[in-house]
Amino acid sequence: MNGSAQAAVVGEEPAVSDLHVSPTETGLSPELKASVRVLLVDDDRTLLESCSSVMKSEGYTCATARRAEEALSLAATRTFDVALIDLYLQETSGLELLGQIRAKQPDVLPIIITGRASVESGIESIRAGAWEYLPKPFSALQLSVMLGRAAYRIHAGRELKNRANQVVQVSGAGETKILGVSRALRRAVEAALRAAPTDASVFVTGESGTGKELIARFIHEQSRRARRPFVAVNCAALPDTLLESEMFGYRRGAFTGAVRDKRGLLETAHQGTIFLDEIGDMSPALQTKLLRVVQDGVVRRLGSEVEDAVVDVRFISATNCDPEEALASGRLRPDLYYRLRVVPIHLPSLRERPEDIPVLANHFLAHYWRRHRGPAQEPPHFTENGLDCLVRQPWQGNIRELQNIIEHLTVLANPGMLIEPEHIPLGEAETQPSAMPARRMTLAPFHQAKGQYVEQFEREYLASLVARTGGNMSEAARRAQVDRTTLYRLMEKHGLTRKTLMGQS
Repeated sequence: MNGSAQAAVVGEEPAVSDLHVSPTETGLSPELKASVRVLLVDDDRTLLESCSSVMKSEGYTCATARRAEEALSLAATRTFDVALIDLYLQETSGLELLGQIRAKQPDVLPIIITGRASVESGIESIRAGAWEYLPKPFSALQLSVMLGRAAYRIHAGRELKNRANQVVQVSGAGETKILGVSRALRRAVEAALRAAPTDASVFVTGESGTGKELIARFIHEQSRRARRPFVAVNCAALPDTLLESEMFGYRRGAFTGAVRDKRGLLETAHQGTIFLDEIGDMSPALQTKLLRVVQDGVVRRLGSEVEDAVVDVRFISATNCDPEEALASGRLRPDLYYRLRVVPIHLPSLRERPEDIPVLANHFLAHYWRRHRGPAQEPPHFTENGLDCLVRQPWQGNIRELQNIIEHLTVLANPGMLIEPEHIPLGEAETQPSAMPARRMTLAPFHQAKGQYVEQFEREYLASLVARTGGNMSEAARRAQVDRTTLYRLMEKHGLTRKTLMGQS
């Protein structure tokens, strides 16, 4: 850092060490401040001491580091909510350090501080992922205000995550249940929760069987339209002419057999939600007609020469293909697509969320046992090898395939039996142990692909480990030959808990 420590922290306002701001002045409760963990990285010892003193006096939990190596060591052993990083450290760039810390802790809120502020460095910092940019010299008041804003953001994020956790584990305001513990699924649920209270159109992408209609129903049930109709239309299941008459309705005499007027599904969904599955399979001509409804809410029935109805409908659309390819090939109209894609949500494949497989498998097993056998008979249970076998499968059909396999298994199982790999109705090749299949690897740069490989291994290992020990964390740590602190740290890294891995609410 250039210049004296005094010049670095003193502006027209009092020095950092001379001004303390009480919690009541910032409007933040002492409990909220105490829960915010801050990492401050700067090679100026005096600035570290001054800022640390202010933050601690206001109630924040603070750790400091003068070197990048020291900061990375702290980030490897402790979880931080905010990271204040000097842009120009002696041995490395603050932006490079920011990337390394975020690789370990992706949820950390980064703030770049610098004594050589410029428009260019500010833009570069924001592009690198910094939440805010704080030029030196700054006062204690500026620091306090910045941390206060960060604390409010963190608190809001925690509230949203807590709400998402409850929804992911059990159900939302309606009957639709979404089960899973993976980060990828949580991101989709959080996006759905943000979109639900609005009337914004939602566009869901994901492979077949990932639950696109399920997330659409979930959004509807969390919205103000929950008491109104939810109408699902599979655009790939009907011929074009039949799809048009079903969606838009028709007038008497519009075609042979049209002996009376009929409302279409768009009118049926008035004040509710319509879900258009596989929207890319709708013909361009029908897409043009649908665009009018999306833009103006006006429905013209087949065979009519007038506007028959004005509807208030929320649109949720979905496709299992790449929308960009559909646009490039002309199968999807750009003007319709961008009208429908106000809020995009991507549902991960089951291969991308292996830690969810034990949760889903146990849920489906209990569900189908109740349906086919009733509560009087003792249900079967998966052994550790049985769950391992399920976690290793590629699941090309995603949740739908897993659901089918578990129902098949339930019908054949005996009461109270322990389910081993040989009991699971899979092909012989599929039940053989295979560590990370090559088909799951990406063609990303080496270090990025390695990081993805390691992350996937850790998540699969933890899911299997906790499942096979029945949630006994002491036994899990013993089998893994690590201490419980290390085990909990790994689980925290991936957003996992014992309860979520065991499928408990």
